[in-house]
Amino acid sequence: MEYRAKSSSYEACCAEGLDLSKGLDKSWFLSFFFLLLFAATAAGSLTRTNVASLPGFDGALPSRLETGYVTVDEDNGAELFYYFIESEGDPSTDPVLLWLIGGDRCSVLSGLLLEIGPYKLVIEPYDGELPRLRYHPYSWTKLASIIFVDSPVGVAFSYSRDPKGYDVGDVSASMQLIKLLKVHPEYLSNPFYVGGDSYAGKIVPFIVQKISEDIESVVRPTLNLKGYLVGNPGTGESIDHDSAVPFSHGFGIISDQLYEMIMEHCKGEDYDNPKNEICRQGLTRFESLLDEGSHAQILDRKCIYASPVLNHETIYRKILMEKIGVLKHAPPQPSIKCGVYANYLSYFWANSNVTRKTLGIKKGTVNEWVRCHEHDLPYTKDISSSIKYHHNVTLKGYRALVYSGDHDAVIPFLGTQAWVRSLKYPIVDDWRAWHIDGQSAGFTIAYGNNLTFATVKGGGHTAPEFEPERCFAMFKRWISNMAL
Repeated sequence: MEYRAKSSSYEACCAEGLDLSKGLDKSWFLSFFFLLLFAATAAGSLTRTNVASLPGFDGALPSRLETGYVTVDEDNGAELFYYFIESEGDPSTDPVLLWLIGGDRCSVLSGLLLEIGPYKLVIEPYDGELPRLRYHPYSWTKLASIIFVDSPVGVAFSYSRDPKGYDVGDVSASMQLIKLLKVHPEYLSNPFYVGGDSYAGKIVPFIVQKISEDIESVVRPTLNLKGYLVGNPGTGESIDHDSAVPFSHGFGIISDQLYEMIMEHCKGEDYDNPKNEICRQGLTRFESLLDEGSHAQILDRKCIYASPVLNHETIYRKILMEKIGVLKHAPPQPSIKCGVYANYLSYFWANSNVTRKTLGIKKGTVNEWVRCHEHDLPYTKDISSSIKYHHNVTLKGYRALVYSGDHDAVIPFLGTQAWVRSLKYPIVDDWRAWHIDGQSAGFTIAYGNNLTFATVKGGGHTAPEFEPERCFAMFKRWISNMAL
């Protein structure tokens, strides 16, 4: 079922008291993503599909699912594709979470099918048939309604009719997301949060700051913004990756001698482009040792196309931005024992004609779904550091949870812990373990200004993917305003 609305202004849509709730149950009418109908009529257009069943998933869906497109750049015909999954609890009062993922140009389907959504890919050898889905018992949709967005434009099923629409960056992509979230004030009582992991952790606090500024300026309509959460978040600072050296030393990946050499000769050096020759040699040796396993989860086996920056498929593609998806080549097949095998299966699930029809994918827009893009799409990293945004929004009193899977070498917890401490907030609940069933699930510390830092024991770069039960418990306590 598809619905398309178009208008040049909010007044054109709503001044006559248009009742858009007919035919919809009350919970859906009050749910967040129905609000995007008003956003879209103000911004330009919305196309939405109510999904009654999912290919590969047996039985009824656990909660309502809607997919669709929202125009965010009318001049270039750019549209963001979204999945909105209603809370399995009480969607009329449960929080609403906007969830973004990293890679800076990766599909949010990874977050939905691999991390926090109600569906998981069944890991079994691919035989040419549609990959199967199963119910995920630790889905965060048990606690909140979640909107997953393929952002920026050009990623996955989001597209632009004019190639100029693909020319975005941290700031412009964030502003497009905010434009998408402009909602009608009558339905804004649900607590609203923004969340994401990896590279998305860099833009989440920026988005929160911009939303907070709209609230302060009484820009209508406003969101009931409560806070944000970021997992293994990038900041744009060198500490994100430089901390991999002491992290690797602590885990026994590099020797004392190599660690001491790097610490001595790499002071003040850019680890990506060191000028000191001894430093360069030390870092080269360090990288070779770290490459013996997975950067994203150091206990995982080394696998093909398991890139630490999580953009595996694009190594094998050169897709012209004006002809997104013209190639038809599956990514190389990893061992089924590799954690990235789910990424491999996702390619076939998303590119199935049955899946595309069910999700309401517009014909002629994206011929081939690719999980991650790299150099084939333009993207400007114009937020040099997100730390100031963390500082700004927490000073305003918005709640923040910063968490780290403690086995991630891409953005190790040591670096995250260091910049959190650099905010110099007072400690209100000192470092301690947090537990599930009497066992430690990680460690946490709470600071002033509603800032909590936590580690997830055994978690990798995308912690919910590796430790779903622990991350679900952490999210449940935090979103319920409870101490971990």
